[in-house]
Amino acid sequence: MQSSSPLQQNFQQMLNSINQIVLDKPEVVKLSVACLLANGHLLLQDLPGMGKTTLAHAIANHLGLDFNRVQFTSDMLPADILGISLYKTDTGTFEFKPGPVFCQLLLADEINRSSPKTQSALLEAMEERQVSQDGVTRSLPELFFVIATQNPTQQSGVFVLPESQLDRFLMCLSLGYPSKQAEKELLLGIDRREMLKTVQPMLSMQDLLTAQTQVKQVHFADVVVDYLQRLVAKTRESRDYHGLSTRGVLALKHASQAYAYLGGYNEVTPEDIQAVFSAVVDHRLGQGFVPFNHLGGDTLNTIANDLLKQVPVVV
Repeated sequence: MQSSSPLQQNFQQMLNSINQIVLDKPEVVKLSVACLLANGHLLLQDLPGMGKTTLAHAIANHLGLDFNRVQFTSDMLPADILGISLYKTDTGTFEFKPGPVFCQLLLADEINRSSPKTQSALLEAMEERQVSQDGVTRSLPELFFVIATQNPTQQSGVFVLPESQLDRFLMCLSLGYPSKQAEKELLLGIDRREMLKTVQPMLSMQDLLTAQTQVKQVHFADVVVDYLQRLVAKTRESRDYHGLSTRGVLALKHASQAYAYLGGYNEVTPEDIQAVFSAVVDHRLGQGFVPFNHLGGDTLNTIANDLLKQVPVVV
């Protein structure tokens, strides 16, 4: 049932505003914000220069989030992300200097250009929302959202993300090339970086935390749960890839609730599950980097989309 609350309407207005900056990608924008409301993390995979960083900045600016960007490189060390303890000669003690991970929104740019050791430094932070350094555990902010970007594995100087790292991301999305009309508007219009400077927060931190709580209360009817479970069971029948894990099932549930919430609904429908299914499932089923035919606007022939065709909504 659709009965948008004032807060849901505010989020819809925020989506409209972001779509004025990130042109022609309303579904990717909606899924990205849904990922945040579901309290997950987002992986954006694309060619360089497709607008991934612009999307991350737009979300942070519209919500007034404490934002840090880290450019991942092959020589980066875990301490460059987490922080380091420095010895103070005047007191004879060590003082911890927090790294860029101590923020509300961390943009891990080109994460697959760093070594697996550095990539894994984010594992505890993303899963446990804390950092353990020098025998001391330090909590991250109450709201902690990672947007990571990765370049195609066919490009030089990249390290493939291991399955354990991929599984920490609630969703994996691609922006792709803009349409002809959107690209013309980019060429003739205002520079997107200049537009970002003028963005004022549209919602408060308390609004965002309240929305995350309300997302968990979006209703899941038994018949919709049955449909979700049939989809999950289908992923576990194949011998070509591992089926969806329990964490993956919960990710699918939370993402569906957040997507329904952004649509102004207070209960999940099969259409909500279908809308988030590819973003939640493909990178967990051994398709960590989807084919690049989507960059030209073609329909993706991914594992998730094939599964959606095989499982009926009603049996």
